[in-house]
Amino acid sequence: MKKIVLVIFTAILLPANMLLLSGCSIINDFFQSESSRQNRQDQTSEGYDDTDAETPNVNTGTSGANLFGSSAVDGDSIKDASDLFSSKDFEADYDENKSVLIKLEGNTATSSSEKVVIFENTVTINDEGTYILSGTFDDGMIIVDAEKKDKVHLVLNNVSVHSSASSPIYIRQADKVFITVASDTVNVLSNGGAFAALDENNIDAVIFSKEDLTLNGSGRLVISSPAGHGIVSKEELVLTGGIYEINSLYHGLSGEDSICIANAEVRITAGKDGIHAENEDDDSPDFIYIQTGTFHITSEGNGISASGQMLIDGGSFDMVCGEEKNDDNSRNVDKSAKGIRAGGNLIINGGSFNIASSDDAVHSDVSVIVGGGLFEIATGDDGFHADDIIRIYSADINITESYEGLEGLHVEVSGGNITLYAKDDGINAAGGNDRSGFGGRGNDNFAGDDEENPQEGSIVISGGELHIKAEGDGIDANGTLSITGGRTLVCCTNKGYTSVLDFDKSGIITGGTFIGTGTSRMARGFSRSKQGVVTAKTDMQAAGTAITLKDRDDNTVISEYVPEFDFSFVILSSPDIVSGNAYVLDVGSSAEEIIAD
Repeated sequence: MKKIVLVIFTAILLPANMLLLSGCSIINDFFQSESSRQNRQDQTSEGYDDTDAETPNVNTGTSGANLFGSSAVDGDSIKDASDLFSSKDFEADYDENKSVLIKLEGNTATSSSEKVVIFENTVTINDEGTYILSGTFDDGMIIVDAEKKDKVHLVLNNVSVHSSASSPIYIRQADKVFITVASDTVNVLSNGGAFAALDENNIDAVIFSKEDLTLNGSGRLVISSPAGHGIVSKEELVLTGGIYEINSLYHGLSGEDSICIANAEVRITAGKDGIHAENEDDDSPDFIYIQTGTFHITSEGNGISASGQMLIDGGSFDMVCGEEKNDDNSRNVDKSAKGIRAGGNLIINGGSFNIASSDDAVHSDVSVIVGGGLFEIATGDDGFHADDIIRIYSADINITESYEGLEGLHVEVSGGNITLYAKDDGINAAGGNDRSGFGGRGNDNFAGDDEENPQEGSIVISGGELHIKAEGDGIDANGTLSITGGRTLVCCTNKGYTSVLDFDKSGIITGGTFIGTGTSRMARGFSRSKQGVVTAKTDMQAAGTAITLKDRDDNTVISEYVPEFDFSFVILSSPDIVSGNAYVLDVGSSAEEIIAD
């Protein structure tokens, strides 16, 4: 067993124009200690002087230094993700002539090896080596009970094992066990609906391991666990190949120390989490690392959940989590099930994600960093939520349904294409312990509400393409807002007391293109700018009414934009708009000359 105290790391693909710090500094900054994070929060809470600063004192997306400071992680070590797999984890080959054959035959089994003890319907393997299992056990168990130094390799070769009251495969002791699902085979393991105690261990899964466990190969393994989990390792769980179909009452895959997956195809229907890493009995951090693979997860709980950190480098993910519908076909937001959830930091470097969840689609109790990926999201709460920081460098994100699209204490967007629809705020810098509170009705005890230790939120947009459609505020910074680049389109409803822009302290634009429409009731512009800003209150305009901005020479400055909601307020800014110059704002059939601020 490897005891790893780590911060998961791989290279994040960043835009070419982004400043790359030497070595691992951006990851060092991201995976900060609690003390260094608190120091940064103390510094940013000191305030922002709008009179002489160019931008708020937050990260502009070029490095982690502004937000995190330059110190490395206290007490943690940086570990390259490639070290999380051993070469043997991928070895699915075996020599039949050098292996022990075990033939399962109804209610008994046969083997010629002294390493195998067969008593009635129980096969016990007590030594290292490779064991090939074939045949059918109507009601039996395979137990690995070897020396603590032994490595044991099990090969499933068209095996069917049913255990009415325990685990078909129980790994009691070894150094590490490898289970290979042989190519061109279909293997079935099932439990009958009860797990009776055999010893001091609480056996509660179809495959239950007290030791490090790796599954590989290219065959198919079907698991049915109507009374417990699918596969459990009380140490490290690794999948490096194979096709797995798991139907379980509780978690589909569970690893206490860690779960690492590459190349596998995983189909899970689970009454709790689809994939779950949590160590309740050890202070060492658990984590999930997914390098590649195909995942189809339907879960009553979270789709993929780690109480520690999580890193996803790639893969294809199709997840439906807690998606009970009400009679009117709306989502049952009383059921809290997140798509991807990390108790520590969460990094996503790539992959394709189709997530439908009753609670947040992508969530971290600390921070979320996105360096790439394709996302299709429909959620009853936030599309992306972090109690501390959301940082998006590059991704294609389409959030078709959410309560709030992006929510974190600090939200930074420096690249990518983001389209989102929110029933409340499009982007909200509130943070804390899930501000929107599960459809806006849950936990309001978040960091920003702490009167003794208030935390100032921030939103920084320095690049990318954002299309925000919101029934609440388009961009709501409970602190400071800074737009320095990119193209941001905000379409808000003309109902209630909402605003295209809402900020408590300052809202500054120094670059990029901004187009916003909404209600004139709470209309406000930027508090300061380095480029021209055009604002106008209009008569009520119907959704679909085109907006165009031209200069006095009839040159188009902002090409035709068509809001999807009714509106009575327009705000426009771009590097092509010069403060003090006159422009003609065409709204539908009317035109008005306006001097840019």
